[in-house]
Amino acid sequence: MTLAHVRAVVLDVGETLVDETRAWTRAAGEVGVTPFALMGVLGVLAERGEPVARVWDVLGVEPPASRPTIGPDDLYPDALPTLTSLRSAGFVVAIAGNQPAGAEDQLRAAGVDLDLVASSARWGVAKPAPAFFARILSELRLAPEHVLYVGDRLDNDVLPARAAGMRTAFLRRGPWGYLHASRAQVALADLRVASLTELTDVLLAARR
Repeated sequence: MTLAHVRAVVLDVGETLVDETRAWTRAAGEVGVTPFALMGVLGVLAERGEPVARVWDVLGVEPPASRPTIGPDDLYPDALPTLTSLRSAGFVVAIAGNQPAGAEDQLRAAGVDLDLVASSARWGVAKPAPAFFARILSELRLAPEHVLYVGDRLDNDVLPARAAGMRTAFLRRGPWGYLHASRAQVALADLRVASLTELTDVLLAARR
């Protein structure tokens, strides 16, 4: 199977469609540390492959009481044009990521209207668990080789989606994207891109 056989494109949320800078900056202010300190610790955890939730322990603060939110201005500039272009080209387009309750409604309010918008909070299972990717396939009712999963991380996106039999696209964007781009396992992705615009161009060219 090649990319020409892809019928559905499923995208991660954080740092794939959504720029999380505002959310992390707000969280830093809420817990009383500088954004620089928070981002620096997140970078170290990303390099070590440790859970993001450890950031609060390392900083010695309680986690923020408020949940992060997603607004229209948080979407990367290429997000909505990519979703629109892919749907216009006949792809089934979906979003499925590790997101808290409320994220699905926030994404729809931000202009995301797709065949499937799903979150780990609603499904009760999170990446990289195999059950998360099995749920994607169940919802789409497609064989895994016809589904392309797009994300910025190897551990949470590319490797578990590949293990589920899906095609994968690695997006070099955000902290994990830049770090993981230098790792040997990035070669396991079927496609490696620096933007969603590039992703669209490749997928459309594969259909010609």
